[in-house]
Amino acid sequence: MIFKKPSRYINREISWLAFNQRVLQEAENPSVPLIERLRFLGIFSNNLDEFFRVRVATLRRLMEYEKKAKEFYGDNPKVILGQIKRIVTEFQKRFDALYFEIKKELEAEKIFLLNESQLLPEHIDFINNFFEKDLTHSLSPIMLNQVNVFPELKDMTIYLAVKMTNRRKLAKEYSIIEIPTSDFSRFVVLPSTDNNSYIILLEDVIRYCLAKVFSTFNYDHFESYTIKVTRDAELDVDNDISESFLEKIAKGVKNRKKGDPVRFVYDSKISGDLLSYIVQKMGLDQFDTVIPGGRYHNFRDFLKFPSLEKKHLVNPSLRPIPIPVLEKNKSVFQAMREQDILLHFPYHSFSNYIRLLKEAAIDPEVKSIKITLYRVATESKVVRALINAAQNGKEVTAMVELKARFDERSNIKWAERMEEAGVNVIFGVASLKVHCKMTLITREEGGKSIQYTAISTGNFHEGNANVYTDITLLTCNSKISSEIERVFTFLEHPYLIYQYRHLLVSPNHMRKRLYSLIEKEMENAAEGKPSYMLAKINNLVDFEVIDKLYEANKAGVSIKLIVRGICSLIPGIPGLSDKIEVVSIIDRFLEHSRIFIFANGGNELCYISSADWMTRNLDRRIEVATPIYDPLIKENLKNVILFGLKDNQKARIIEENLGNRYKYCGKNKPFRSQVELYKYYHGQSED
Repeated sequence: MIFKKPSRYINREISWLAFNQRVLQEAENPSVPLIERLRFLGIFSNNLDEFFRVRVATLRRLMEYEKKAKEFYGDNPKVILGQIKRIVTEFQKRFDALYFEIKKELEAEKIFLLNESQLLPEHIDFINNFFEKDLTHSLSPIMLNQVNVFPELKDMTIYLAVKMTNRRKLAKEYSIIEIPTSDFSRFVVLPSTDNNSYIILLEDVIRYCLAKVFSTFNYDHFESYTIKVTRDAELDVDNDISESFLEKIAKGVKNRKKGDPVRFVYDSKISGDLLSYIVQKMGLDQFDTVIPGGRYHNFRDFLKFPSLEKKHLVNPSLRPIPIPVLEKNKSVFQAMREQDILLHFPYHSFSNYIRLLKEAAIDPEVKSIKITLYRVATESKVVRALINAAQNGKEVTAMVELKARFDERSNIKWAERMEEAGVNVIFGVASLKVHCKMTLITREEGGKSIQYTAISTGNFHEGNANVYTDITLLTCNSKISSEIERVFTFLEHPYLIYQYRHLLVSPNHMRKRLYSLIEKEMENAAEGKPSYMLAKINNLVDFEVIDKLYEANKAGVSIKLIVRGICSLIPGIPGLSDKIEVVSIIDRFLEHSRIFIFANGGNELCYISSADWMTRNLDRRIEVATPIYDPLIKENLKNVILFGLKDNQKARIIEENLGNRYKYCGKNKPFRSQVELYKYYHGQSED
């Protein structure tokens, strides 16, 4: 890729930080229920952890090839790392102040987050009993003065760095204690009094009991500070041909825990001698790795903050909307023969898709099931249905992507279970991640093979479907199913290359077809025909696609985009992008669906896809964009985008300064797209 002038693009890393700032804005927003604001702090923290594990780790590796990296990447990695550190440090101050503010508001609701110095007399016996009966057996302090090699701190794990002193003898010693959050909830609910609820964090319980932890030593004063290390999360998979691919991935996951540190976060109140000791022993680079923080780390745990039966402090539950054609038919196959079906999660229930798989597993007329699995739930009903199908004699093929970052361990587990049950498990294509989400079911009907397909913008993952706004198309349209079958054939036999008339398939076809669709809009604009593009995606990063959009803008094509995350395109530049509007929506559900709509001279074309407009999706992954032929579904998907563009409650305007201005309603009626979309689907269901 040839790098273009930086003034035409926003750096992807800086743009991502702007996205995470939008998450922080939701935590700051007083209209969001209070406990949900605390959970948004957890989302912000979890996002930032992954950013350091992947993107910052990549930048640090690029520093070794500074000149070539700048030519390819467009920026000096060292300069970008410096900018990241400044932005993240500023976010941390904002984060800590917000946490303090939310704590105060929780107290007004009679919910008190206590530390070890704030315990009430009635809590003391509870804490001591909890520590002695349960917690003490899970603690393994490491006495740093007694070891020759500093311990390997695990990725994404909280530790207490302890300084012990005997003030009379002027003796001191250091220790490290891992906080056992895998064995216990981070939040210890204390006995309530006078209708007040009390919670203490697990590390503060340990702080309170430090004298007991180190009772065999002659120390009379203890200081403790939380620390956390974030490590490079990229897998190092070697070329040892004696190992299977599955074994290599398993080894890579194990080695990930020992990756190079990319961030070391510490309590900014830590004593200087203790911090210097740890930094020196770990061999950390203070320039971009060592970052001061607050008293607590790993705020991702706050995603599981207890609701304490305070319904007004959490989002009201939304009952999934029934789909009439599925309600009236006992068979999903019968419903799909009647019409194409749109499932839009979480407005509709993911159980509709599970129902399709379960029916296929026991239907005597079903001969085969093929599916791509990128991420699945911890206790996956999807995989259990596939295993059940194999046990019932169906020919089941599952393409499992072992390189799905952070889900490798889970995917290995499920792959092994499926193989044991007789499922034909394949592990993708060399050098390409299989990111498309497809299910193909073949059924014998009247002596003919009829194919039923489910194509989704997101993973077949019942947990995600409760939070992610993904779209799944259920269809038996032979134009689509025959080409989905070709994609599966390619996955099993990568040397077979096909042409596609209906699907857009990467890495060989999607980019070229996408350009053709954009160029057609430019031609129509020149001829005075309707010409516009509407798109909803997660990330817009690919410079060549951005240049194509700039070119279309100059040709007079109206372009309106909803981009949830990274957007390297700069809207509003006179003569370059003045007809391009971009907004980002952050709300209670994670916007995840990808929808592309082209005016096509008045005969609109609509696609759903698993692919963002990023180089990796277009050139280095197997992705599918599926056309929508049903007029009602096409109208619904267009409204998904139009509702998002109309949003004046949760939409932010994307612009060059990355200010994240809310798109306020002014004199217009307040319009919150996710709420309005729920009402819209509900009205359709009632009709």
